[in-house]
Amino acid sequence: MLLLRGQCAMRAAAASSSEKGRVIVITGPTGVGKSSVAIALAQRLGGEIISADSVQVYKGLDVGSAKTPPKERQNVPHHLIDIVSPTEEYSAGDYYVDARAATDMVLAKGRIPIVVGGTGLYLRWFLNGKPDTPKPTAEQAAAIDAEIAQLQSAGGGWDAGVKYLSEAGDPETAHRLARNDWYRLRRSLEIIKISGRPQSSFPLPWAKDSSVNGGTDSYMGALGPGQTSDSESIELDYDFQCYFMYTQRMDLYRRIDQRCEEMLTDTDGLLREASWLLDLGILPNSSSPSRAIGYRQTMEYLTKCRMSGGVTSVSQFLDYLQGFQRASRNYAKRQLTWFRGEDMFRHVDASAPRNEIVDFMEQEYYSPSKSSVLSPPSESQQKISNQKQLRALKTYEAHNRIFTKPSACASILEWIQKTQGGFEVVI
Repeated sequence: MLLLRGQCAMRAAAASSSEKGRVIVITGPTGVGKSSVAIALAQRLGGEIISADSVQVYKGLDVGSAKTPPKERQNVPHHLIDIVSPTEEYSAGDYYVDARAATDMVLAKGRIPIVVGGTGLYLRWFLNGKPDTPKPTAEQAAAIDAEIAQLQSAGGGWDAGVKYLSEAGDPETAHRLARNDWYRLRRSLEIIKISGRPQSSFPLPWAKDSSVNGGTDSYMGALGPGQTSDSESIELDYDFQCYFMYTQRMDLYRRIDQRCEEMLTDTDGLLREASWLLDLGILPNSSSPSRAIGYRQTMEYLTKCRMSGGVTSVSQFLDYLQGFQRASRNYAKRQLTWFRGEDMFRHVDASAPRNEIVDFMEQEYYSPSKSSVLSPPSESQQKISNQKQLRALKTYEAHNRIFTKPSACASILEWIQKTQGGFEVVI
């Protein structure tokens, strides 16, 4: 990338203004347009993208995770995409190690790391560090693997596993786990077997007081990077420049609904990817990729189709689509809640022209400021007070733009009949 002489000078000044490496972080709800802004900014600054998406790490899960196709990446290097098989588990701890390594590598090349994604837990760990939970020895891990295998083979199955973890001393985690989430159940057993303490007893550097969130999930605290629950600051490893992109909730919901439809218009998209996961022997809601929004709903729907010999109806397909859209909207709402009150994140109106957003971020990289026309008070920072808007959100329903009549669903039903029949489904 060619730079003007003045830009080179500004970059050198920005790099020397802090002993720490400068890292840009761009996040926001699903469908808000983070990736396109990040790519344009990387082209301007000579940056490289580091994904912060818990589904994009998996190979073969392209459409459902909304990966930017290689031909649209504008020759900008992307990291932490397509790095593990969907048959493997990939934790926030794994991401922390890989993302920090990728960041250091980009900085060592004299380029700018731009971390982009909407997985809040990944970003919390990346910004603040991971909790100091114990790691098992090889012997301890083998013993716990044997216990898990025995639980899985016993008649009680998952319910027996939950009971076992609860009786071992961690009932809080046991009853919070998603059904068949053996990976996290195993990790919780590791922690309590090694330390004698439940997972919730290990403090997180960003966690709010449990009385605020009911003690159900300390990861959902609303503290900014570098803050602890007693208002003390912790030293951060990088000089972070963080942005949260938002747009009006109604506009966001409409955009999400349409994107869900678009993921299904080509049967070589989300439908094929979810079918492939089932073919690998992965059950819905049993692993990280099969719990992901879109994949879980599609796998559950295709499982029902397989049980009926590949027979489905327009109404059944539309019911599945409606559930997929609703789950996606609810996820976006949780993302808005997750980042509300994060002091380190500048709120950026995603409805502004992309060039203006990129201009603003580029300028801030060289000359950080405390105000911008792109970050006015927004619904992502305060409660929605307009009663009319509140009523509209409460009664919101998706209005499809693609699957508007039975004939629009015909190719989907034909594909299901052709590809999902003849399976012997084990529940």
